[in-house]
Amino acid sequence: MDDKLVINFTPTGMIPTKGMTPHVPVSVSEIVEDVHKATELGITMVHLHARDAKTGEPTYEKEVYGEIIEGIRKFAPYLVICVSLSGRNINKLELRADPLSLEGFLKPDYGSLTLSSLNFNNTASINSPETVQGLAAIMKEKGIVPELEVFDIGMINYSKYLERKGLIEAPYYFNLLLGNIACAQGDLLHTGIMVRDLPQDSLYSLAGIGNYQLQMNSLGIAIGAGVRVGLEDNIWFDTSRTTLASNMDLLDRIHTIAKANDRKIMSPQEFRVKMKLEPGNGKYGRKAS
Repeated sequence: MDDKLVINFTPTGMIPTKGMTPHVPVSVSEIVEDVHKATELGITMVHLHARDAKTGEPTYEKEVYGEIIEGIRKFAPYLVICVSLSGRNINKLELRADPLSLEGFLKPDYGSLTLSSLNFNNTASINSPETVQGLAAIMKEKGIVPELEVFDIGMINYSKYLERKGLIEAPYYFNLLLGNIACAQGDLLHTGIMVRDLPQDSLYSLAGIGNYQLQMNSLGIAIGAGVRVGLEDNIWFDTSRTTLASNMDLLDRIHTIAKANDRKIMSPQEFRVKMKLEPGNGKYGRKAS
């Protein structure tokens, strides 16, 4: 991996609500403000989920994503931005792909691509082969890079299938998400097997679901990987679940652990060079090969 630490900030997600925690940013202005604070502290990239202004429910609409991205790029024109294309509540390809039609100053660098269907505690994320390949093809056409989301070992194998079909191209960025009840668990053996099977020329970050977030983030920092961190994956600061966290609480802790491990934070500009992205400040996505 790299001496410098990739911090992938996930401020909102699809599940946390104000009823669950007052700290989760839901409105456009709240999300933009949390990202502003995060950039001042130090992050590499942000993984965005948008919410409907009236209901607070997750939305795929490019207009909402566009407002968030516009607000962020006013103060952070170099920050690497990923938009969620999740199948957790939307199955239709054309709806999930809506944020990929943003262009110019609003164009995202990455779009999330979960590489197979999976079950969470009470819901399913449906990602049919047709949809996964369709999203990959649209991103390739538009010069937007897949942020490869992996919950289990078979998903890594599927990324190699997409590579053989010419739908994705190195260098790759993977999020390895461990600890979900129906997928790879948050332990060293599961982590090691997943890391072993990654394609060549891959950067990866470790994420943990719920109580596993701190463990997986700590492991990622210790072994030279990146981290994915934020209220999307865990709303609690402690594993006994007595204290609700804010995004800044979680990021502050990552910086403390990184410093103890002598890991400096990778800047967005450094990440852009390493991943062959456009330089930012008006040019986004991946450079044409």
